[in-house]
Amino acid sequence: MIVEPKVREFICTTAHPVGCRENVRRQIAYTKEQGEVKGIKKALIIGSSTGYGLASRIVSAFGAKAATIGVMFEKEGKAKRTASAGWYNNLAFEEFAKEEGIYAKTLNGDAFSKEIKEQVIELIKKDLGKVDTVIYSLAAPRRTMEDGTVYQSTLKTVGEEFVNKSLNLKNNTIETASISPANEEEIEATIKVMGGEDWLDWMRALKEADVLEDNAVTLAYSYIGPKLTYPVYFQGTIGLAKKHLKETAAVINEEFKNSGLKAYISVNKALVTQASAAIPVVPLYMAILYKTMKEMGNHENCIQQINRLFHEKKEGDSFKVDAENLIRLDDWEMEDAVQEAVIAAWDKVNSDNILEYADIEGYWEDFYNMFGFKFDFVDYTQDVEI
Repeated sequence: MIVEPKVREFICTTAHPVGCRENVRRQIAYTKEQGEVKGIKKALIIGSSTGYGLASRIVSAFGAKAATIGVMFEKEGKAKRTASAGWYNNLAFEEFAKEEGIYAKTLNGDAFSKEIKEQVIELIKKDLGKVDTVIYSLAAPRRTMEDGTVYQSTLKTVGEEFVNKSLNLKNNTIETASISPANEEEIEATIKVMGGEDWLDWMRALKEADVLEDNAVTLAYSYIGPKLTYPVYFQGTIGLAKKHLKETAAVINEEFKNSGLKAYISVNKALVTQASAAIPVVPLYMAILYKTMKEMGNHENCIQQINRLFHEKKEGDSFKVDAENLIRLDDWEMEDAVQEAVIAAWDKVNSDNILEYADIEGYWEDFYNMFGFKFDFVDYTQDVEI
């Protein structure tokens, strides 16, 4: 069928298989240009479909020539409905890996579940023996527990209402967003979904099954952001979940210290992802940030970030961290000159001058690229197998 983008608010309900393949191909090409990545031989990527998870798998496989197992939760294509972008991404990744003789297998299912953990462990035992790197990059809206209880994450403030400018993604205009405070149940549910509990469950399951190499490394990804977005992010429900994720890294380091396992949190740059597009206020900040950093020459996308993580932030078997034991991959975003320029633009931006202060085109290009659209050299008028 001929596949066109169908956008509903911050989600695209279609994905283009050829475009997704092109997206993966470009990330592989960039990774190869950066040279060899050392220290990864066998990696497990939990959440390998898009964004930072996909980039981590690409850098592991095509930077380090590592064998990778990916975990995704994606939809296959049907007669009249495309597969999800993550499905096509992992399919393309496996094809490219096979061409170069690099081991790559992907399991599709709920990473929160005991069943998928057991399937992953069996696959590691059968094919790899043990893994030395575990990337935890889940961004799920809900989590179903073993007893059937469902927790739903919430994008809310904590304590009081927050009102500020926001980008209306339907018409690219500036409006005022009002974000209400969460109650205790919503806070707890968000921490259950987006905190570190499942990361710890994974590491315990892998350790108990004896499929972790000595001195293995595990990484989880987080975001802090500027004071501008603190009420909705860093101090909001998501921020409390990320605080729990950080605390979990300390728990893992203490609990697994005898095996030499090291757990890190990498605080990454603000980028357009399926998760970040849903957060009020944040898309406008990102559009202004994109314009600012592109003009300053230090803008990075996901694959550039993860390559810098493993090329520049890694020292031997360890990573460079700050006083709070965090890898600061958001260092360029948080430079004073960048943030001062962003705040100056934020104060001036309105619906009439938005193109002057915000990179709306760049924001939407990244958005469509996630789903395989708007790539040069892809003929979107052609029939494709979905």
